[in-house]
Amino acid sequence: MSAGGERLAGWFDGRLGIHGLGRKYLRKVFPDHWSFLLGEICLYSFVVLVLTGVYLTLFFHPSMNEVTYQGSYTPLNGVRMSEAYASTLDISFDVRGGLLIRQIHHWAALVFAAGMLTHMMRHFFTGSFRKPREVNWLFGWLLLLLGLFEGLFGYSLPDDLLSGTGLRFVHGALLSVPVVGTYLALFLFGGEFPGDDVVARFYSLHVLLIPGIMAALIVLHLVLVVYHKHTQFAGPGRTERNVVGAPFMPVYLAKAGGFFFLVSGVLALIAAVATINPVWSYGPYRADQVSTGAQPDWYLGFAEGLVRIMPGWEITLWGHTLVLGVLIPVVVFPLLLVFIGVYPFLEARFTGDRHEHHLLDRPRDRPVRTAVGAAWISLYLLLLAGGGNDIVATRFHLSINTVTWTVRIGVFVVPAVVLVVTRRICLGLRLRDRELVLHGRATGVIRRLPHGEYVEVHEPLDQARLHTLTAHERPGELVGHEPARRAVAGPLRYGNGRTPGRSG
Repeated sequence: MSAGGERLAGWFDGRLGIHGLGRKYLRKVFPDHWSFLLGEICLYSFVVLVLTGVYLTLFFHPSMNEVTYQGSYTPLNGVRMSEAYASTLDISFDVRGGLLIRQIHHWAALVFAAGMLTHMMRHFFTGSFRKPREVNWLFGWLLLLLGLFEGLFGYSLPDDLLSGTGLRFVHGALLSVPVVGTYLALFLFGGEFPGDDVVARFYSLHVLLIPGIMAALIVLHLVLVVYHKHTQFAGPGRTERNVVGAPFMPVYLAKAGGFFFLVSGVLALIAAVATINPVWSYGPYRADQVSTGAQPDWYLGFAEGLVRIMPGWEITLWGHTLVLGVLIPVVVFPLLLVFIGVYPFLEARFTGDRHEHHLLDRPRDRPVRTAVGAAWISLYLLLLAGGGNDIVATRFHLSINTVTWTVRIGVFVVPAVVLVVTRRICLGLRLRDRELVLHGRATGVIRRLPHGEYVEVHEPLDQARLHTLTAHERPGELVGHEPARRAVAGPLRYGNGRTPGRSG
């Protein structure tokens, strides 16, 4: 470096401390495991959403003023529609590359939601939400919650018949809220449904408020990841006080850059070959029409499933009618999400675990937590199927009544069965690991002993495998409030660090 360059670098370092920060954080170590890529998929999908969203805002008109369409899509020429819908058609057929960008945006939104849910479940099953990462778990949970509503506002903007049907559902859900429901609906829609301002209001929420909050949460989320250091799976040389992996600069940064282009390329490829949300097929929204087979995007399908499987119950109290068929789902919908959000605090409370944790659990080593997570996912998927009960009935030639009642019963039965079965499977896998630690791996070789008995020869496990099977905590969920203790890896030490025996 020239003398002038050194002086310039020294000037900035003296005022901003760049050299010290770079030396500390650019060499920070990140562990290498395929499941850690789920978080990167979320981040890169969000970046693609921002970039494509900026492009789409240049051509979209968030207005419900009526115009007569005269554009490239001939079947709708002469049809009265909102400016929002007309501009969506223009983006799709008249703007160069508009349809591709629009589809990349929609596919990225689906991948973003799927990535966040999968990423969060990975954290759930491996226990990375434990102290000191409870706040970061809440940041991730808020991102998932905001992502659900960001998607709802986004696909409602084109003002087509499909999104209009979804808005009708939102309007009915708001009206079902006791006392303030009418005011909430008037505030959001700006008048009687469908109102004149809902697209403009959703547009402001979709492109300004919610993305800004999400960007801030992502930054805080990443800052806490760096501050707390990255979690890692147990293995030789890995302890609660170190991280084994590659440095951020240059190894991890090079991998992350390549993975960003890979995610972007896959999204572009999917958008180029798979049509999504063809609004020209649905037509403009009209309050007197409903699109056939109308379902929201998959991540909100469970909310619609709650409404579809509820009986049409109504009660009248003091002259006011409560539509329980909608009100109960409106209450249950956030409760399902809140349960996952507060689970870290519930687990710490019931297990008495107040220790810091930087090593991840294997799901089988936490049978109760794994069973609860599996039950929650089963309920989510069951309600998702309920949200498309008409499609399920049509495809499988069943009565829609049969499908609805099956889901109603399944909501109470399936999660309970999954809870019990998953826990038993985890305990069975733990017993299998115990046998491997005690006796080694079966080789398939049969040997005859001097007294005539035939036995199978077992091969001792290597130290790395033994460490993985034994370096974990004795589950507090199985032993009450006894303080959790880290096991010492070794061929005859299991769970609580003692010679193996029955546990729970």
